Amino acid sequence: MIMVTMINNYRVENVSIPRNKVFRDISRSTARYRIWKGGAGSGKSTDIAIDKIKKLSDPRFKGCNLLCVRKVNATNRDSTFVELKKAARRIFGDMVDRVWQFPDGRNASLYAKCLVTGAEILFRGCYNQDDIEKIKSVTFEKGNLTDIWIEEATEITENDFEILDDRLRGILRDGLFYQIDLSFNPVPSWIKKRFFDMPDKNAFICESTYKDNRFIDTAFSDRMEERRIRDPEGFRIYGAGEWGQLGGIIFDNWEVREFDTTQFNVRSYGQDFGFNHPNVLLDLGFKDGNIYICREMTRTGADTNEIIQDAIRCGWSKTVEMWCDSAEPDRIKMWRAAGFNAKPVSKEKNSIKGQIEWLKGIVSKNTVVNRRIYIYPDCVNTIKEIQQYRWKHDAKENVYLDEPVDFFDDHMAALRYGIERLRKPQGYTGF
Repeated sequence: MIMVTMINNYRVENVSIPRNKVFRDISRSTARYRIWKGGAGSGKSTDIAIDKIKKLSDPRFKGCNLLCVRKVNATNRDSTFVELKKAARRIFGDMVDRVWQFPDGRNASLYAKCLVTGAEILFRGCYNQDDIEKIKSVTFEKGNLTDIWIEEATEITENDFEILDDRLRGILRDGLFYQIDLSFNPVPSWIKKRFFDMPDKNAFICESTYKDNRFIDTAFSDRMEERRIRDPEGFRIYGAGEWGQLGGIIFDNWEVREFDTTQFNVRSYGQDFGFNHPNVLLDLGFKDGNIYICREMTRTGADTNEIIQDAIRCGWSKTVEMWCDSAEPDRIKMWRAAGFNAKPVSKEKNSIKGQIEWLKGIVSKNTVVNRRIYIYPDCVNTIKEIQQYRWKHDAKENVYLDEPVDFFDDHMAALRYGIERLRKPQGYTGF
């Protein structure tokens, strides 16, 4: 579409903003609730971000402000914040800094402001009661809270939603309206009952899949088609965008939280090699029997030399033990030649099951510990994977096998490799 925007004394003309047709009607809707149900890669978050930047930049909607919500606030940084920033640049191009203020840097506050209309964007979580109280106290310099975007809305509870919904109240001037956008993959959630099983006249629902996204890359489409065959349960939700139940989930002893990534005396790296599938490097810390995933480096379509140079630029230590997939000895040699302390994991019979059991706290046949896996919010790909990592299902017998689904598991493989020293200490102490 062509957008023509008046911004004070200058004009942004003929800015082409390609959109997916599937979102045309919902983008025009003024319904209080806009429900964006879709599979992975459908482009729904990109479209929401464009909508919000357009609205908040338009003088006709002066007085509107946006609150972006995720279960854990820090995960907004690599999702809603990034999408909104990209949308502003797509719309305003080289003039974006004259229109929008987005703080730069990983340590900058999550905040944005339109320099023309005065509209603000705030970012919040609803992980605990303290987060909820912060939401209740949200105020803006100019105007009201009129818009809320809940990304990965299935993460929050229905009570969280009701608290957010209650924040949109009061009389608005003519032309303004309240609106909540809920975007999500259709995993089991209160949303199905609230908006699908009992239709709400105040809700506009849009359903989409990766096939509706004309901007999706071929590699993503190919991988989804592979998932259709190898992981039918996962494909139903993340590919076909249908309501489904992910049974046989492997890990339930994890949570996303911020922590001091420099506090660990015991560290290791885990690496799963890939090219068409992601090459993953995880930085792990260990303390009090728990595992801390401090950072991730995910690269697709890059050769080993390129990944090594990226690791050097990003400050990955050459002295920390790096446990790698033993099926790729040539790549391990390349990392060692570059000065890294790369080593192969040993793959004995049932090693994958043994790694998983150790991560779950099953140390031996007679010993179980209360082990937790803490994931730093920046590790967005690891978070996505651990939510979906599960045992294979035998449809004929209707039972789950002691073998994980070998798809969409690159970060979990790197995690399994990274615990090699702790799982087989061989006299090593310090955990």
